[in-house]
Amino acid sequence: MSIISPGFGDRRRSSRPDLPPGQYLTHDFPVLSAGPTPRIPLDRWRFTITTETGGKHEWTWDEFTKLPSEDVTTDIHCVTKWSKLGTSWHGVSLDTILEDVETAADFTMVHGHGGYTTNVPMEDLLNGQAWIAYKYDGEDLTPEHGGPARMLIPHLYFWKSAKWVNGLEMLTDDEPGFWEEAGYHMYGDPWREQRYQGD
Repeated sequence: MSIISPGFGDRRRSSRPDLPPGQYLTHDFPVLSAGPTPRIPLDRWRFTITTETGGKHEWTWDEFTKLPSEDVTTDIHCVTKWSKLGTSWHGVSLDTILEDVETAADFTMVHGHGGYTTNVPMEDLLNGQAWIAYKYDGEDLTPEHGGPARMLIPHLYFWKSAKWVNGLEMLTDDEPGFWEEAGYHMYGDPWREQRYQGD
């Protein structure tokens, strides 16, 4: 069984200036998963931050959805070369989540249900650049798209926006996550076409 959903073949590329190099525009929202789609009951959902010293901060679903939240309209870019412009999300900014977390870490590892991980520098999570989103286009985020909640880091390739997010681990050194260990770029800037190691 393929770990990549069908429909990701080469398509005609757009030369629009609002698309990163090598991307094409889609009006669909393709689904790409590296395994089965988890279904997480909300009464068992937790989001946990673990600092580099072992300190823990944890939220239940009820606690998390009572945090200050905001609407976000942004473009998203998948490493498989599709881009979707003007997507609408609702969620909690990482600035809010990390406000009371004491850390000197420069790097993080994002964790999702099912064992998925991806590394993200701390500076890319702050200053209005990243959210944990739980609504898409005005509706609850579906499991296929990472619900009940997923990371949203739109300035990086979309594999960094981990689905089914359940934790954030602070790191003093940069470490590869799931796709990075498989050869994907450690950072993943779509405007620099950082798809794979060496790009």
